[in-house]
Amino acid sequence: MSKRKVVVIGAGPAGYVCGIRLAQLGQDVTVVEKQYWGGTCLNVGCIPSKALIAAGSLMEKIRHADVMGISASDPSLDVGKLVEWKTGIVGKLTGGVAGLLKNHGASMIEGAASIVDKNTVKVVGEDGEQLLKVDDIVIATGSEPMNIPGFTCDEKDVWSSTGALKPDSIPGHLLVIGGGYIGLELGMMYAKLGSKVTVLEGTGGALPGQERDCVKVIERSMKKMGMKLMTETFAQGFEKKGKTYVVTAKTKKGEETIECDQILSTVGRRPYSEGLGLENVGLAVTKQGFLEVDTRMRTKVPNIYAIGDIAGQPMLAHKGSKEGLVAAGVIAGQDEEYDARCVPAVIFTSPEMSSVGLTEEQCKEKGLKYKTGSFPFAASGRAMTLQETDGFVKIIGDAETDEVLGVHMVGPEVTELIAEAALAIEMGATVEDLGRTIHAHPTLPEAMMEAAESLHGMVVHIYQKPKK
Repeated sequence: MSKRKVVVIGAGPAGYVCGIRLAQLGQDVTVVEKQYWGGTCLNVGCIPSKALIAAGSLMEKIRHADVMGISASDPSLDVGKLVEWKTGIVGKLTGGVAGLLKNHGASMIEGAASIVDKNTVKVVGEDGEQLLKVDDIVIATGSEPMNIPGFTCDEKDVWSSTGALKPDSIPGHLLVIGGGYIGLELGMMYAKLGSKVTVLEGTGGALPGQERDCVKVIERSMKKMGMKLMTETFAQGFEKKGKTYVVTAKTKKGEETIECDQILSTVGRRPYSEGLGLENVGLAVTKQGFLEVDTRMRTKVPNIYAIGDIAGQPMLAHKGSKEGLVAAGVIAGQDEEYDARCVPAVIFTSPEMSSVGLTEEQCKEKGLKYKTGSFPFAASGRAMTLQETDGFVKIIGDAETDEVLGVHMVGPEVTELIAEAALAIEMGATVEDLGRTIHAHPTLPEAMMEAAESLHGMVVHIYQKPKK
C-alpha cells in the first residue's frame, strides 16, 4: 500500500499513540494539538491526580506508622513544593510524548484544527493559518469537564478537576459535587491532606454504575476518614460571603445550606467537538456528543476516523490508546479491528477499586447462569504487612463452562492486580485456570487464585462452609 498523508487532530493518549503507530507503519503523519501534548490525561487528569493521590496516601501512612514502631511528628505539607513536584512529573511525560513523535518522524503542529472538507484540514496557530491536504483524518479531540447550572467552573470559586490539581492551599472544608470516580478520588485525596470533605451525589450511593459490593467498602472507608456523603442530593447554587461559600442543596429532607471554603464540581465529562467543522463533511455527534464509528474506527465518511473519548464509552485513556492503534493499522492497510472482549476500569480511591468484565447485575440482565467466589484481603499476609486489609477479590464465572465473566476488586493495589483478570477474560480462560496457576507468595495476587478456588468451594486460607 502506498504511503498516505494523515492528520491526527489531538495529541492525547488516543491521538499521540495513533500518530506514533502511523509513523511506525511508514505513513506520512502530522499530529495537531492546540493546548496539551499528552492531552488531558498527562497534563490535568490521570497523571497529576495520581501524583497528588500518592502524596496523600504517604501522609496517611506516616500518621499511622506508630503501630509498626515508627514514630514521626505530625507531617507538615508544603503545598507549593507538592504542586511543583507534580508539575515536574507532568513535564517529563509530556516532553517524552513530543520526543517520541519527533523521533518516529511524525510532524507536529501547535494550533486549533478544523475540517474544511474530507481531504483538507485547516490549522490556526500563532504563526497564522495553514491548509493541510490529506488522505485521511483521525479525530482524537478528547473531552472536557461538564458544568451544571449555577456552578460554572472558573477554577477560582468553583474548581473542575483541573483547578483541584493546582491548589494554592488545602481547603479547610471542600464541597464536592458529584460522587463518581473523579469526585471520590480527589475528595479522598484532600481528606488525607487535611480537608474536611462533603460529597453531594444525586443517586442513591457513591460511584453509580460500579459493582455495589465493592462500593460498600469505599463508602465505609469514607465514613472512617470523616468524609460526609449526602446521597439523593442536588446542588442548586451558591453565595459567596467573604472567603466562605454558602451552597444551597436540595436533599431528601428538603432544602439545606452548607458552608465550605472551596467548591469542586465533578459531574462528568463531555466529548469535545466545538469548532471542529464536522458539518462541512456531513458528520454530526449524537445527543451524548459522540461520533458513531464502526469496528475499524471509521465514521460515516470512510477516510475520517474517530478515536478516544469522542468515539464513545467508556471514556478511558487506555481504551482510546487501543482505538488509536486500530485506526493506524486500518489506515496503513492492515486487517485491524477493535474487538476487545473487555476494558478494565481502575479507580484510585482509598482503598483502590478495579473492575473488568460483567457484574452480577449484568449477568442477571443477560440471563446468564453464573457462580461467584471471593477472598478477603483480611486473610492475606501481604495485605497485613501493608496495613491495608479492607476489601476483597470477587470472581464471576459461567456456571456451565467455568469461563471467567468478570472480576471485581477493592483493596490494596488492585489497580495493578486487574491486569491478570483482563488477560484471563481476553483469552477465554476458565476460573479453574486462575485457581491452578501458581501465584508467588507472599503477594497480593494470591487473592485472585484464592477467589478462584473459592468459586469451586476449595479455598484454602479461609474457612468455607461446605455446600450441601
